[in-house]
Amino acid sequence: MEKHRQPGQAIQTPVMYLKGVGEHRARLLAKLGVHNVLDLMELFPRTYLSRLVNPTLSELQVGDLVSLTAEISWVDAKPTARGKKILNVGVNDGMIGLTCVWFSYPPAYLKLFKPGTTIWISGTLSAYNNQLQMNHPDFEILYQDHEEEGFWKTRQLLPVYPLTEGLSQNLMRKIVLNAFSTYADQISENLPDFILQKHQFPPRRDALQMMHFAQKTEAADKARIRFAYEEFFYSQIMWARHRVFHDKKEQGITFENHPRLTTALKNKLTFELTSAQKRVIREIFADMCSDTQMSRLVQGDVGSGKTIVTLFAMLLAVENGYQAALMAPTEILAEQHYQNFTKLLESLPIRVVLLKGGNYKGKAELKNQIASGEAQIVLGTHALIQKDVMFHRLGLVVVDEQHRFGVEQRARLASKDSHPDLLYLSATPIPRSLAMTVYGDLQVSQIDEMPPNRKSVLSYVRSDRKFDTVLSDVQKELQKDRQAYFVCPLVEESEKLALLDAQRLFDYLKNKIFTSYTVELIHGRMANKDKDEIMRRFKAGEIQILVSTTVIEVGVDVPNATVMVIEHAERFGLAQLHQLRGRVGRGADQAYCYLISHHPLSSMARERLSIMSRSTDGFVIAEKDLELRGPGEVFGYEQSGLPEFRFANLVQDQAILTLAREDAFGIVLQDPQLMQDEHKLLRNIYLSKYHKREALILY
Repeated sequence: MEKHRQPGQAIQTPVMYLKGVGEHRARLLAKLGVHNVLDLMELFPRTYLSRLVNPTLSELQVGDLVSLTAEISWVDAKPTARGKKILNVGVNDGMIGLTCVWFSYPPAYLKLFKPGTTIWISGTLSAYNNQLQMNHPDFEILYQDHEEEGFWKTRQLLPVYPLTEGLSQNLMRKIVLNAFSTYADQISENLPDFILQKHQFPPRRDALQMMHFAQKTEAADKARIRFAYEEFFYSQIMWARHRVFHDKKEQGITFENHPRLTTALKNKLTFELTSAQKRVIREIFADMCSDTQMSRLVQGDVGSGKTIVTLFAMLLAVENGYQAALMAPTEILAEQHYQNFTKLLESLPIRVVLLKGGNYKGKAELKNQIASGEAQIVLGTHALIQKDVMFHRLGLVVVDEQHRFGVEQRARLASKDSHPDLLYLSATPIPRSLAMTVYGDLQVSQIDEMPPNRKSVLSYVRSDRKFDTVLSDVQKELQKDRQAYFVCPLVEESEKLALLDAQRLFDYLKNKIFTSYTVELIHGRMANKDKDEIMRRFKAGEIQILVSTTVIEVGVDVPNATVMVIEHAERFGLAQLHQLRGRVGRGADQAYCYLISHHPLSSMARERLSIMSRSTDGFVIAEKDLELRGPGEVFGYEQSGLPEFRFANLVQDQAILTLAREDAFGIVLQDPQLMQDEHKLLRNIYLSKYHKREALILY
């Protein structure tokens, strides 16, 4: 399909030319992703506030994130014994009181907060001396007099926009109103009539105005559903075209199952494959022996046995005269695969090579072996996608910890030869709704069973006040010649966040607690060679305690490491906590994970830690993490290639996603090029949004 160019439209006018904006405010709006008038119209409110006092305080609990409208009943500004100023503002909903507290505040607050004034507040509820409290809430004074003018003065429901420093809610409302007053007639439709009629969606112009100016939240919800569908629909058009391209246009390699090498490997194993591993191997072999290009994701917890499954697939390619390549995110992981594969394939007539980055003796010869086909199994990092690395006959591409690579990096390796089969590995289980969006038509296999000899890691939530007890437990493991990880969210002390950082914890453990053991620090700012050397020494047992940031989330297997201590565990997402916990328990000994929490804890943090202490099932944890945090934080938009949905929520909107997917696949299977008259609008919108992204997946 050819590249589409949208005609110039007045609605694309730079926002600086809008009344009330100008150059300075345009720069501030740019921080919110607003560059033109349409961007401003699509900057949807993050919530809505009602001018009506909401009598809801009696229904709320400590830890809840709440927004409500109340009346200021009293104001008290007083200094502490140390000279700091604390501002307490009492509000009530007519029945119950709540104290808003600011431990630092600008002098202007004293003029803003007046008894009898109506205020909207938003924040997390806490308690102090049995009194409901909210520390440093977001707020807005709702003026009822001449200080507020015009259109917004009469509105009962007001939009609350995302802001950046220098912009206020009143200003945002004024410029949004100016945008619609001037350019509303320029808003064009993005969905064809037959879709609007099928689902009873409001036209785009009406829906945009409903999002900003609705006087009932039900109307705003109805409009948001329309935009969520629109985002899902076009992303699913892309994946539907991906299916047509791979299934109908590009014929894959048809391998034959000659069970010579695979049988030899099976006979060499000192353990029995789990039923889940056997099932996934059958699924992979069925794909590889078909005439379509395999595109499969294998998900499984750390230690579930993805590596051996991968090796069976690579041997099938080698048996058919093809090469197999595996790309890992770090050199130390690539080296680990190389050591494991070399050991497992010992005595078999297979040439396994490891291609690393940088310049070193023998690298040119390795490239020659890859180009000639002498190297049958090729392992490496980003070095594999360099332009001067040529394969002789590449039949299978495996990407390990694939979410660590960008879409373009994955595509470059897969494009090294003529449509090799593609296998992606992930130790981060991905919920089905997320997989449908990120990977579209990828087939998904799950290794949902752990080897029978693997003991579950025992997880405990401990308050920071019990840290000494945890250190005693760690000491007991060290006395058994075991090793331990300590993980912190920050490398060094932050002025903005009062968190224990890795540097301070390292100094404390090394100089005060574990003086007779070797303690080392590793973090993401270090050079890769330094990190790799520390990890090598830790694996070799030369280091007993490793203090780290989350750089060890994906790392080497250290079977002798039996303790994981995670500082400020409330700061981490569920999937990340699960990945960190997976660094221990790799051997036969019982392993332990201590989740150190610091108060105050939000209800969400408390729920996360509770789940971690109860469950070791990565798939259960992944679903809960998506529910609690949303897809952007769970998966990371930029690296994954996940479309950054502005209006859709992958947790709440799964039914809408299913609907959009059914519609998109039905249309594309009938009209892959979107050439029919009724699909003309779809074609234009799709090409303007997705032609670059599509080019990365059609290989």
